[in-house]
Amino acid sequence: MAYPAHAEPLGSELPEGARFIGSPIAAPAWRAGRAAPSLADLNDCVACGLCLPHCPTYRLTGEESASPRGRIAAMRAVQDGIAVPDQTFEGFMDLCLVCRACEDVCPSHVPFGRMMEAAREQVEPLRTRRARFIRWLGFHWVLPHPSLVRAAAALQPIARPFMPKAARALVPGRGYPFARLPHITEPPPGVEVLGAVAILSGCVQDRWFHRVNLATIRVLARNGWRVMVPAGQACCGALAAHNGRLAIARRLAKRARHVFDDADVVVVNAAGCAAHMATYDELRPGAGLPVREVTEFLHTEGLTAQPGSLDATVAYHDACHALRALKVHDEPRDLLRTIDGLRLAEIRDGDRCCGAAGIYNVTQPEAARALGWEKADAVVATGASIVASANPGCSMQLAAQLRAAGSDIEVVHPIELLDRATAAP
Repeated sequence: MAYPAHAEPLGSELPEGARFIGSPIAAPAWRAGRAAPSLADLNDCVACGLCLPHCPTYRLTGEESASPRGRIAAMRAVQDGIAVPDQTFEGFMDLCLVCRACEDVCPSHVPFGRMMEAAREQVEPLRTRRARFIRWLGFHWVLPHPSLVRAAAALQPIARPFMPKAARALVPGRGYPFARLPHITEPPPGVEVLGAVAILSGCVQDRWFHRVNLATIRVLARNGWRVMVPAGQACCGALAAHNGRLAIARRLAKRARHVFDDADVVVVNAAGCAAHMATYDELRPGAGLPVREVTEFLHTEGLTAQPGSLDATVAYHDACHALRALKVHDEPRDLLRTIDGLRLAEIRDGDRCCGAAGIYNVTQPEAARALGWEKADAVVATGASIVASANPGCSMQLAAQLRAAGSDIEVVHPIELLDRATAAP
């Protein structure tokens, strides 16, 4: 893919406060009938470069094409009609983790995550037939259908030897294919009822991290909340959206809106799901839901059941979508500090992505492994015996990389620690 030569780095001579808005050389070259980054979003970027040092793939490669500014330049080239979405463009987009660290430091508030989702929809036809089939099978059939997700969990022991090495290392050793959540859980006797909440059971979360859902229900109930698990739930659509399958993501948003239509609050204990569901109204107007990430909810509403004690040093890992999209940082730390005896350790460069990024650690194993090793090394350096992670993808990545490093550090959800401390004698 060719670009015009520039004597100076793109945008380096723009006056302060200027917008990088060009005149198209030809008609936009986006594929018709598919989502594409909007001209308004592209025009928000002033090509200042403040995002570069915060981008994990730019730090790994040192290449402009692996930075947010470089990817936006590639998108603009297509918008201006001087390039087309091709395999080079596909490579630029696929290497991105969509961790959204760039959004945190962008003075123009460029919605890079939204732009990446649209750009990935453009490159879907470029993928091999096999890759398209696997994505279609996973995003359009398995994840949206709970019965198929259960079947996948049940067949995991048989299928495990045939999985790609990267996937085999990530998938937890045990699933919960036939486990069920109680439909309604009341607060214990004597506990004042503060209100009712519905929880997202999730797809991956409930089949491989079912214990986290049970702990979430127990902690919410102990703190005065009537917890409901509405029937008819399916995948929230986050993985589909992040990988350019926006049509199925919109259908899943519509389904979730129907399932949670009567809920005053929808509590979500997977950071990536919470961040995605918070954008439902943008993705599909009218599908918005009152979504709250579980640690933010408990922190804001307050704990009425004071946790007991837990003698452990715990490192807290910030999931990118919790930190960047939901702006959740202090809340889980403050909750963990309410546990007597728990010592909280900060991870070196803790705001950096661990390399999980949905299915990134399967599609881009080398980059994911490098970032995962960096994160595992930082976690081990804390001296913690437990690392708390509020996102299933991060938990799988951390567990795999810590095992590879020969560490036995336990990976748990912070809600599990609150549950353990309260249940402890």
